[in-house]
Parts: sequence; C-alpha cells; structure tokens
Amino acid sequence: MSRLNPGDAAPHFTLPDQSGAPFTLGDVVGARTLLYFYPEDDTPGCTTEACGFNDELSTLNSLTIRVVGVSPDSPERHRAFREKYGLNFTLLSDPEKTVLAAYGAWGEKMMYGKKVTGVIRSTFLISSEGIIERAWYNVKATGHVARVLRELTA
Repeated sequence: MSRLNPGDAAPHFTLPDQSGAPFTLGDVVGARTLLYFYPEDDTPGCTTEACGFNDELSTLNSLTIRVVGVSPDSPERHRAFREKYGLNFTLLSDPEKTVLAAYGAWGEKMMYGKKVTGVIRSTFLISSEGIIERAWYNVKATGHVARVLRELTA
C-alpha cells in the first residue's frame, strides 16, 4: 500500500453515488474537495465522523470545500444512511475497493490488537487543480473533523 502525500496528483476515479449516478473526481476540478474514506455506514464511529462533517458543512462551504465520503457500501445503503442522519453531502460506493487502494486507504491495520485487512480511515484535501494538499491517515472518528477544521483555518 502506498500512501499519498501533499503535492501528489489525486488519483482520478468514477464511482456511483448514493443514487447510483456516476461521480467523477474530475467533475469537481475547480473546487477543493475533502475526500474521506470510512469503513461502513451506520456504525458508531462512521456515524460520528459523517455527522461531524455534516455539522460543519457551512464552515467547509465557506472555505469553498466540498465534502465527499467513500466506503465499500452499496449506493442503496448510502442512500439510507444519508436519509437516516440528514447528511447533505455525496457518498460514493467502492465495493471493489479500487479507489480505496489507490488512495492508500485499504490494507493491513491493527484492530483490537489483531492485524486485519480493511478500510484505513483516511481524509484528503484535494486542491481545485486535483493535487493532494493534505493527507490524514489512520484517523480516529471522534475529534477528526475538529482537527481538520483547525488545520484548515490555521
């Protein structure tokens, strides 16, 4: 698994969104994007993180940053997750984990003291030109959104 660093080109991709419509990273060139990868819809940590980003959407939008979440879950599951928690940003489905792997967000990690293969909770700020501005790997769901905002407004 290779990690992305600031200055790297963001890997381009097309994935289905919560409605099944194709979403292409290139479609958001011209706007900054906060792309975050998470393990599973409607689990405690993932819900905390998603609701945190949703609660800060007005602040992020004022910084001209669009939020997009990615997990292996299906578009149908994403749709239900968005509706249940009133999420107002795009969720993308990557069941083959190809985009997760391209961003270094899929691989070995420690979980409860055991090595497992899975989603490595990660967030990337992508510039309007498609360049990685910031990369956060192995983040904790609780407090992550606040940390991102502190760094973005510093």
